[in-house]
Amino acid sequence: MSRNVLFICGSLNQTTMMHQIAQRLEGCNVYFTPFFADGPLSLLGKMGLLNFTILGGPHRANTLRYLSANQLPLDIGGKRNKYDLVVTCTDLITQRIVKETPTVLVQEGLMEPETWVLPLVKHLRLPRYLANTAATGLSDQYEVFCVASEGYRDQFIRRGVKPHKIVVTGIPNFDNVRAYLDNDFPFRGYVLVATSSARETFKPDDRIYFLKQVKQIAKGRPVIVKLHPNENQKRAVYEISRVLPDALILTEGNTNAMVANCEVLITQYSTVTFIGLLLEKEVHSYLNIEELKRLLPVQNGGKSAQRIAAICQELLDKPRLDRQKARQVFRFKPELSYFRDTG
Repeated sequence: MSRNVLFICGSLNQTTMMHQIAQRLEGCNVYFTPFFADGPLSLLGKMGLLNFTILGGPHRANTLRYLSANQLPLDIGGKRNKYDLVVTCTDLITQRIVKETPTVLVQEGLMEPETWVLPLVKHLRLPRYLANTAATGLSDQYEVFCVASEGYRDQFIRRGVKPHKIVVTGIPNFDNVRAYLDNDFPFRGYVLVATSSARETFKPDDRIYFLKQVKQIAKGRPVIVKLHPNENQKRAVYEISRVLPDALILTEGNTNAMVANCEVLITQYSTVTFIGLLLEKEVHSYLNIEELKRLLPVQNGGKSAQRIAAICQELLDKPRLDRQKARQVFRFKPELSYFRDTG
């Protein structure tokens, strides 16, 4: 009997990860939805007040464009069908369908550093999104959490995720970075700057100071600035033109290819920091580089999507239990030996 699986997308990175996993599922009807919320957050999203998040704005537009271009079956909000499994890249917001349906959570990429907000979120049961991705995994509204590396497994456990629910699978888009060296991006030997949408998510960001630091690091070398899709691009272009008038500013394009061809990578909070480190570039970041080296995603030659799909298949083959009872007693034990290797 064919089963229905819903993939909840978000940013373009999350969406392409979901697509890769879906391509490796067999005997299933797969459907995709842009990220959504229930209740008041849904209303705020429809009013355009959350366009700085994956609930709207450029992220939602890019996801819908990608799903349409790849002719993927769409079910907005998962309302058309009854589902046997949900796969999602974030649990900072958990939809009703996630709470009622067996779910696989997949790490989306780099996690935010822990701040003083996380203990408040945990102990006062505040909304997880207040701590940003540092609170990933804390919903406990899933059967399995697929993560990038043993380093991340340890970090999630320290933050309060149940160890028995975590499986180190690697994550799509970050498990075979040497493949990005084969690209058609026309430039090489430059300093690449990958900005973040910190201000749009209410974080402090002295952008002019940051750009002056970029100028010092570049030391006259050509600079390419890749803007985050969710930031105020008009403002960003104005600021860059003041400090780096000769920089090439890009709003679109394959960022991974840009990283592969650069000499130096400068980031703020971007997941592409992983790509630079794995390709042994000179990397400068707001993030702790030594800590990131301990968290680097497993390089398994692009097998992560298949590993996650196999977990999905195992869950689909198990008898379905009442959701709340299942999540109290569930202990997932991968039956396929390749979940334990790192190559």
